[in-house]
Parts: sequence; C-alpha cells; structure tokens
Amino acid sequence: MAQAVLRRAVPVAIVVPVFLLVLGAPFLSLKFGFPDERVLPKDAAVHSMADETRAEYTQTPGGTAVAVVEGGVRADQIARYAADLSKVDDVTAVTSPVGTFVHGRQVAPSDPRDSRNGVALLNVSSSLEPMGDAGQDQVVALRAVRKPDGATVSFTGFAAMNHDVVDAMFRYLPWVLIIIAVATYVLLFLFTGSVFLPLKALVLNVLSLSATFGAMVWIFQEGHLGGFDTTPQGYLVATMPILMFCIAFGLSMDYEVFLLGRIREEWLKSDRTKAANDHAVAVGLARTGRVVTAAALLMAIVFAGIAASEVSFMRMFGVGLTLAVLMDASIIRMLLVPAFMRLAGLWNWWAPPPLRRLHDRVGLTEE
Repeated sequence: MAQAVLRRAVPVAIVVPVFLLVLGAPFLSLKFGFPDERVLPKDAAVHSMADETRAEYTQTPGGTAVAVVEGGVRADQIARYAADLSKVDDVTAVTSPVGTFVHGRQVAPSDPRDSRNGVALLNVSSSLEPMGDAGQDQVVALRAVRKPDGATVSFTGFAAMNHDVVDAMFRYLPWVLIIIAVATYVLLFLFTGSVFLPLKALVLNVLSLSATFGAMVWIFQEGHLGGFDTTPQGYLVATMPILMFCIAFGLSMDYEVFLLGRIREEWLKSDRTKAANDHAVAVGLARTGRVVTAAALLMAIVFAGIAASEVSFMRMFGVGLTLAVLMDASIIRMLLVPAFMRLAGLWNWWAPPPLRRLHDRVGLTEE
C-alpha cells in the first residue's frame, strides 16, 4: 500500500484533501446549543409530550425568560420597562408585578408578590425556540431594551443560559487552540528535529477533524440519513464537539508519534538521500500498520458501543469518534502521510542550523 501511494503521491495529495474538505464543508454551518427533551428517544413520554405542545400551542416549551430587576425601581418604571420588553419581536407576553403586557399594552393585572425586597421578577414569554438562532437573537434584543434608571437587570432562562454558557465556553477557544498547536509543534520538533513534519501533522489533523465534524453537522444537526434515528435540533450540544476534539486530536497525535518514530529510525540508519526518505516512509508504514490498525479498531469498537445509546448527543459522540479514529488510521496514515512525505522529500528532515543544534542538545531520543 505504501509503495502504491508513493508512486502516485501527486494525485493522492490532491484528491484526498479535496474529498476531506468536501466532507467537512457542513462544518461551516456549525451551531451550538444545549440539550432539551428532543435528545431522548422519540417514544419517550417527555419527548412526545413536548412535541404535542409545540404542535398545539403558541407557547414554546422552555421559551420563557425571566428578567430580574434589582435596585428598588418604582412601579411606573417597572410598567414602562415591561411594556418595552413586550414590544420585542416574537414576545407573546410579559408578566410583571404591576401587570401583564402584550405588544406594549397592559392587558391584565398581575401578582404583586413578584416583587420583594427591592427585586422584581418579569416573566417574558416567547414563541421562539430558545436554543435556535432566532431565540438567541431575541435574548440579545431583550438585553438591549433600555433599563430603568438606577436598576440592574439580569436575564435567566434556557435561551439566556445557552447564550451565556456558549459564550463563556468559546470566548477563549482561539487561544486554547493556539496553545495546543504550539505545544504539539514544539514536542514534535523535539521528537523529529524537523520543522516540516510537525506542521504536516497539524495540517493533516485539521483536515481529518474538519471532515469528522462536517459529517456530524450533516447528520445530527441537519438531519440527513435520518439523523441516525435521532431528532435533529438544528444545533450540536456545545460540550460534545470540544470533548470529541480533545479525544480525537490526542489519539491522532498518538498514532502520528508512533508512525514517525519508526520512520525516523529508518531515516537515521540511511544515507540521507531522497530514495532513503521514501524507503523509510514505506518501512515505517509497513512495520506500524498492523499495530495502528488494530489499535484503531479496538477504539472504534469502544466508541461504537457508545453510539448504541438512544440519547442523541451520546450517539453523536460515539459515531463521531468512531469515524474520526477510522479515518485517521486509514485515509490519513495510509494515504496522506506517505504522499506528503514523498512530495516533501529531504525537506521532511530539514531545520535551520540554530534549531538543529537545539535539537541535538535537548531533543527527545531513545538513547
């Protein structure tokens, strides 16, 4: 297999990445949210009851936000604020301690007990799905409504919680990814003494994981292939992609180090020519192929067991990691690694003299 790929390195290096990019294209429409009753099997009582509520009633399950107004605000200020909130698009009613408001007008009295010790509670009912894009935009619009002078207003509820938690989880994600990439690059450099091989490993990991997440969006967010017998919610549970990324990236780099270690052994014993590079790649793949494949199959069996769960985000977790592991052990290790290393030739092992001296001093070796 290695020899066949090495002889056809150019077409393999073009066709396979294009295939992975196409598979990963749905990843561009990735949306995050948190689970509700639709993650349960379709025949679960809670799921069927919520579906009936959505079909028969204007009020959406979980579509109520609560505005907590603090600061000892006067009744007339509360009334004005509640009326302004009720004018926000798709808000069906706002219940406050001074009355119930619809489209800016008071239509009914309310319970004064919703105000106590200078704190007033306003219940904002909505016809929107709290986890959808429109529900998230509505949270932003509600928070933008002018607050009573001297008051502090906080929002809670499914939509507000989803908005705040997703923002908190992903606020520092770019920095986290940069730290992971830098740490991985440095460790692979110390292991190989090359400035190209760590970069190649990161690029191939990105291709593999993008394709995996693209497939998850296509199946579980957009509902293709029947969502693997789950109910698509229009988003992925926010914690799952992060957890999947950490596990899949770690396993991928594990296989990468295992493979590069064997290739480097052959390279160090060679006469350091281009032909020796190709030979080292072929021998490294041949000597590690069975072990990597066996390890990937074992991991895939474990993850496939998780996919048997009837809870949709657990099924996505199992299917996604099964696909990621099998794709990495086959398409990445068997096709793209030898193709890219053949095209790079002697550049695989190049490093500027200062970095070469650094590696000779502190590099990770088995001696």
